Amino acid sequence: MSKGKLSFSLITLIIGLMLAIQFQSIKEPVVRDTRDTWELRSDLKKEQEAQAQIIQEIRKYEETIKLYEEELSQSKEYALRSTLDELKKEAGLTEVSGPGIRLTVKTLFPEDSYGQSYNTISAELLRRFINELNSYDIKEISIANQRIVHNTVIREINGRTKINNVWVPATPFEIIILTDDPSKLYNRLQVSRAMDEFAIENFLLDISTPINYLTVPAYEEPIRIKYMESVKGHTEEG
Repeated sequence: MSKGKLSFSLITLIIGLMLAIQFQSIKEPVVRDTRDTWELRSDLKKEQEAQAQIIQEIRKYEETIKLYEEELSQSKEYALRSTLDELKKEAGLTEVSGPGIRLTVKTLFPEDSYGQSYNTISAELLRRFINELNSYDIKEISIANQRIVHNTVIREINGRTKINNVWVPATPFEIIILTDDPSKLYNRLQVSRAMDEFAIENFLLDISTPINYLTVPAYEEPIRIKYMESVKGHTEEG
């Protein structure tokens, strides 16, 4: 081989090696960048999935909190309504049913020897009878369909008796008494002095046997509360 050909071959080999090295140096960054891009995309996808899961968890907790708040609100409302219903019941503003005794007030004799009729009961007799019943631990009373409560006023006007601003009707009318032990009440009424007191005013007190289910109506007059005023809300001025 001549010296010229050898030099040309060496130069060609060097150029080839240089081109190969340059091509490799250019090719490697492209491969590395492509790999990093996929890794970034994968990491980004993972972050997005984690973020979506966090958002889902936050929404779940927000819904749980909202549910608890609604339950708390309903619980407070239920408690208030329950308390109000109980107060209404204690005040006699609701109809009440239960076991008890039914009394029927009748005229003993249609007329006396002078031809006078006695079919209007006195307020005093009713008040005494109610006081006696209260001593028997009864629960509720209604007279002639009028509920007897703490606010009930029984008064006599021009020979006629009113209960809760309603005239007591002519006989016969009923007295309903609710009690937990109607048999005990029945036995007490059988020996009560009320029988004689009613007879003195020309009335017969007909006592029923114990009844499992009776109803007394609600008190329909407005409840007047003395010595109480509504409290107005005040706001602080800043």
